[in-house]
Amino acid sequence: MSTRRPLPLAIAGLTLLGAFALAGCSRQATEPTAEAAEQSEAAPGDESAAEAPPVAAAATGTAAGASAAVVQESSEPAADAGNETPSASDASLERLAELPAQDSLPAGKWQVGKNYQPIVPAQPTNVGPGKVEVVEVFWYGCNHCYALDPFLESWKANKPSYIEFVRLPVMWGPAHKSHARFFYTLQALGRDTDLHVKAFDTIHRGGNPLLGNDEESSYRVQLAFAKANGIDEKKFAEAYRSMWVDTKLRQAEDLTKRYRVEGVPLIVINGKYSTDVGAAGGQSQLLALINDLAASEKRR
Repeated sequence: MSTRRPLPLAIAGLTLLGAFALAGCSRQATEPTAEAAEQSEAAPGDESAAEAPPVAAAATGTAAGASAAVVQESSEPAADAGNETPSASDASLERLAELPAQDSLPAGKWQVGKNYQPIVPAQPTNVGPGKVEVVEVFWYGCNHCYALDPFLESWKANKPSYIEFVRLPVMWGPAHKSHARFFYTLQALGRDTDLHVKAFDTIHRGGNPLLGNDEESSYRVQLAFAKANGIDEKKFAEAYRSMWVDTKLRQAEDLTKRYRVEGVPLIVINGKYSTDVGAAGGQSQLLALINDLAASEKRR
């Protein structure tokens, strides 16, 4: 009886990057199959999957079914098992998302259940009074997250002051968790703002997945990126293994379950609604929907 070796992180990451141009960044698509593992072992030198598709090709796609994920029954229990989530049969989406007349979204512009979904139960936010939290759940390896990022960067520069924007790395498998630790390490060092876009470019344009074959080699690859961008090796190592980063990772894993994330990029508005590029009808429409939902929350 033969024993299949697990797919190394770097190979898995490269394979996934190539697949996302067609499959979208769904959870299922990021879980390598046994057949993929066998192909990797049969041709370890084949790097064709490392070729990232053009950004323009990915710009029109999104994770299929991502917006519906928050109202489906999760295969993994949320951390707070005491909160039962009613199904669509318990209460209609329209009733769950009903807004007072003065807080309604523009008539006919957005439809609950189509353009956005209520999160049931609503999740707590981490913002002050008068603020509205907008969360982007993302993965560095996702082409669709990469395609959306320039739109979000532009929106951030002009968004209403009451919106607090938060990036949340998805926590599915080893490759996602490795990139999440890298993201929070940069954040701990105060370098996430200037190196976030560069990390995306390195992966999708430079062909470097910022992943190794295991945790240690992934650390070395990510350290090399950090050093090339002026980060001290000792400071990077301390932040990488810090309690603060570990805490952020646990919080991210909890929220990934609470939001029932099955596809990225996913946008969560004030812990109450989720949407994505496909549901909104495009990147620009997504930003308009975010603003409208956030405005309705601000008026509450």
